[in-house]
Amino acid sequence: MKVVSAGLTDVGRKRNHNEDSFLIDDALQLYVVADGMGGHAGGGTASRIAVETIDKELRRARESRDNPFVTIPNLQDALLPDALRTAVEKACLAIFTTAQEDPRLAGMGTTVISLVVRDNHAFFAHVGDSRAYLIRGPLIQQISEDHSLVNEQIKAGMITPEEAKHSRYKNIITRSVGFEEEVQVDVMGLVVEPEDVFLLCSDGLANMVEDHELQEAVLTAPRFEDIPQRLIDLANERGGDDNITVIVVRASA
Repeated sequence: MKVVSAGLTDVGRKRNHNEDSFLIDDALQLYVVADGMGGHAGGGTASRIAVETIDKELRRARESRDNPFVTIPNLQDALLPDALRTAVEKACLAIFTTAQEDPRLAGMGTTVISLVVRDNHAFFAHVGDSRAYLIRGPLIQQISEDHSLVNEQIKAGMITPEEAKHSRYKNIITRSVGFEEEVQVDVMGLVVEPEDVFLLCSDGLANMVEDHELQEAVLTAPRFEDIPQRLIDLANERGGDDNITVIVVRASA
């Protein structure tokens, strides 16, 4: 699969600094959004370490004897999910170790949503509440599952999805990269169809814009590269409560 991509980050309207980081590595077809937490220094440091480490580890893996980027015809036999998981785990350790060495960074961590497109497969590794969406024609589907308190409450039947949108606990995540030495990483894979669009974003977008509005912005943008700015503008119009980061990736045969 050939891909085109575009990404952008914005501080939003309520914060005075941006703790999000993102990565576009078209050579690897690797894309990452990380939403840091832990204060001005900590959050930005954690998200930056995450994207840099994931990129470095996957580049190193590509040069190794067990190259996970080799063409594999069957999704279930692919090596990339394990490579992605390992890269996020190493990012977790790097962030945790850095925080141990500098008291100003104590308690920092970050979400991670990452995507690799290889041949006709897409692979994701995910921790936290940053999201991955698939837009396929008239359909939009959230690929990742939020590791958040309100999502746990929804699954337990304690609150409805509508109530979750207005919960004062909506920003509390139950898993993060770097807060502890180790983390459980969710990995997923799917078969890509031509003209699929993948959207990766921090919760600064997902909490402000409905899924159908994300889809509409993607499908109606005059130019593909305009999509991130359109979505950021929409989130800011709704209040811009948080940092906003967006990557879009479109596949073609």
